[in-house]
Amino acid sequence: MSDIVIASNNKGKINDFKVIFKEDNVIGISELLPNFDVEETGTTFEENAKLKSEAAAKVLNKRVIADDSGLEVFALKGEPGVYSARYAGLDKSDDANIDKLLANLENESDRRAQFVCVISMSAPGEETKTFKGTVSGEITHARQGTHGFGYDPIFFVPDKKRTMAELTDEEKSEISHRGNAIQLLKAYLEGGQNE
Repeated sequence: MSDIVIASNNKGKINDFKVIFKEDNVIGISELLPNFDVEETGTTFEENAKLKSEAAAKVLNKRVIADDSGLEVFALKGEPGVYSARYAGLDKSDDANIDKLLANLENESDRRAQFVCVISMSAPGEETKTFKGTVSGEITHARQGTHGFGYDPIFFVPDKKRTMAELTDEEKSEISHRGNAIQLLKAYLEGGQNE
């Protein structure tokens, strides 16, 4: 594949794909469809990813990749889950989402959490394929680091002894939920199973 179309306008997500697909031309959906938007009505990451990739593939009549991802905090019974990007409301502010999460965890000693990413690949006349990646960690009590986006500043990775926001793009792509899912997708594509 030379062109890889990502059904997202999130620059952080698109950059995660660019770090792994260095040899390919990664294109955000807005470059082809400026007003593309799909209502995420699914109750799982897989359902929402499929909604986006299938809708974009139909409109563009070409292969499109989408992802849905988020944070699951065990003490909060999996919240924010599929609502991660809009946890604090529709304004989708990373800071507001982090503030709400930290407030909800204020009296919790169990800080275990995981990032989940499901990537969906759709093409005309083909069955949609999905690839899931996760990374386990803990929620810190305060922000640490300035890289990344979303909940990265409060997601501590024990193996790295740093938060996601303290890792370089390359370090993050090696262990992140999206990095894991993208590697599965890449292995599938390189295996020639997309013919």
